Parts: sequence; structure tokens; C-alpha cells
Amino acid sequence: MIRVLTLILGFMFLVGCSSNHIDDYAGKTPELKLEEFFQGELKAHGVVLDRSGAFQRSFTVKLIGTWQKENGQLIGKLDEWFVYDDGEKDTRTWLITKTADGEYTGTANDVIGQANGQARGNALYWRYDLEIQYKGDPLVVTLDDWMYLVDENRLINRTEIIKFGFKVGEVLLSIEKV
Repeated sequence: MIRVLTLILGFMFLVGCSSNHIDDYAGKTPELKLEEFFQGELKAHGVVLDRSGAFQRSFTVKLIGTWQKENGQLIGKLDEWFVYDDGEKDTRTWLITKTADGEYTGTANDVIGQANGQARGNALYWRYDLEIQYKGDPLVVTLDDWMYLVDENRLINRTEIIKFGFKVGEVLLSIEKV
């Protein structure tokens, strides 16, 4: 019994030590500011993987970002047009508000509630609920979303798709300025 308890505690310690935290990126360069990177026209290429990491589908995205000051706050609009390898097309429009230095909130047509994000150094983390179609029915999943600025023109986005607390898929995306 003590061996089992020791193994469980050791596993919990390892899992706890391996978690990614946004403050770990403070001071890393280049610095990610959404209002600078997501300005103008961008393009993206991505893949969707299942929970075991097996390829499910690929897609491309055209993005156009604009930012303006409204009532003293910086507001961004990010329009996205998705084309999947099976011919499916989708759109999303993000409205992003910079609430403080390195702090952002976002809403979109398929986001349930609001995304809350923090940027530190070259990374941004935000988590939000998204309604997707799964086998023809709507399904709400949680997205654990990390963005990493590679250079002033390129960003890598890694998103875990979570349902009932378990990873059920992942999206990998490379975004670059046009």
C-alpha cells in the first residue's frame, strides 16, 4: 500500500512540475503583442490531431486584423476564413480587447463566454470554451491555447482540445504575415 501511495505522490509531483505557466516566458524575446502581430493580412497552415496525436485533417486560414482605440481601450478585430482539406469552409471573427499591459479578453461567434489571455515575453496563453460540430451535432469543448512568437513575422500556435477534463485532440498552427 505504501509503495502505491509513493508512486501516486511521485507521479503527481512530476505532473505538477511539468505544467506550463505564462510567467515562465517573461523576458523572452521577441515580445508578443497581439496588436502588433495580428495587424494586417496573415496566412496560416494547420493540422488537427486526435487524442493520440494521429493526423485527422489539415487546413489553411486567411486572417485580417485591425486595431483601434475606443473609449480609451485598444480593440482588435480579427477575421478568419478557414478552408479544410475535405472542402469544408468556416469563418470566425474575434473581437479582442487589450485590458492592461499583456492582458487581453476576446469574444467570437462560436466562443462561449469570453477568452481571457495573458501575454508574457514571446508567449500568450488563453483558455476558453468553443462550440464545434462533432458528427453533425454541436459540442462545447475547452481550448487550452498557447501562442509563441518566433520572429516579427511568424507565430506558432498549439491548442489542446479538452472535454470533461481530458485531452481529446490538438491543433497545431503556423501563422505568418503576408
